[in-house]
Amino acid sequence: MRNNRRLKMIIISSIMLIVIAAGVAYANRGALSAFGYDILLSDKVKASFEDSYVPLKNRTENEEVPQVRNPFSMLLMGVDARAEERGRSDTLIYTVVRPLDGKVLMLSIPRDTYADIVGKDTKDKIAHAYAYGGPEMAVNSVEALLDSKVDHYASIDFQGFVKVVDTLGGIVLPIGKDIVNDDADHEKFVVKANQDSYDGVDALNYVRYREDAGGDVSRTERNRVFLEALMSKSSSMKQWTKIPDILDIVGDNFTTDLRLESMSGLAKNFLQNGQEIKSYTLKGEGKRTGSNNLWYFVADEEDLTAVRVTIAAWLNPETPVEQLQVPQDPSADQSTQQPKEAA
Repeated sequence: MRNNRRLKMIIISSIMLIVIAAGVAYANRGALSAFGYDILLSDKVKASFEDSYVPLKNRTENEEVPQVRNPFSMLLMGVDARAEERGRSDTLIYTVVRPLDGKVLMLSIPRDTYADIVGKDTKDKIAHAYAYGGPEMAVNSVEALLDSKVDHYASIDFQGFVKVVDTLGGIVLPIGKDIVNDDADHEKFVVKANQDSYDGVDALNYVRYREDAGGDVSRTERNRVFLEALMSKSSSMKQWTKIPDILDIVGDNFTTDLRLESMSGLAKNFLQNGQEIKSYTLKGEGKRTGSNNLWYFVADEEDLTAVRVTIAAWLNPETPVEQLQVPQDPSADQSTQQPKEAA
């Protein structure tokens, strides 16, 4: 149970789905003796992820494997791509990882946030930055919005999530009322309420749902609930033979500029030491603005300033652990809050 709890924290904080497979395998390698090797360090892992390492353009690349010990930032992106299109980064989570003291800050940025699209010379929904210019433009635009550096990125296509959910046999989601997406301008689907388990397509539609009163903020919350449900199922997985399949699925849909050796080191570090996560969602309101008077999520400037100060404190290795808080309530630990029921 203790290892499962630690594993859930690892998955949220850093490497997304690679740690679902590699971390589970490492934490339970005794149960995997039938495979005859330590899957975390095996040729299988290297083969599955050999094409996943994609460094950002126009950034200096260190040939040596970085020793990830000091605080660093990482932009996590869930990309919703259809057919052969590049897609949009529908999930944007600016993450600060502090490996030595086991603290993680996760800042969710609503996909419709009105922001400068760096390299495009325009303002638009920040999710469009990825569609315009891939991870480079997304990273640069988030850096401009938060006035904070992004050391690394990791992105995964939502289709990879669908396949992983199905491979795991479905996940549990807190859906107490049918989710119906039927607006004339939206994709049509229905997710039935109160199912014991939801398959990959239903889970993806749960994340994509756009027609509830909460708008972009509710969608961001559903992304978080989905990831936690996926982590819960992964950490309790008993069918260890599925791990190679999950590695292949993730490897086909995953890109990052963090080397595999560094990710493995982080996974082992947090499995051994555990970690605590504090999460926060950028505050603001939905309204029409811009030259075309379109609907956007407009960040609250005071909150944005507080977020920038918070990030700076988390990235400073000299900041005392007791001062690592989120802007809204210094005494609140949002990692313990219960998810809201989806509308």
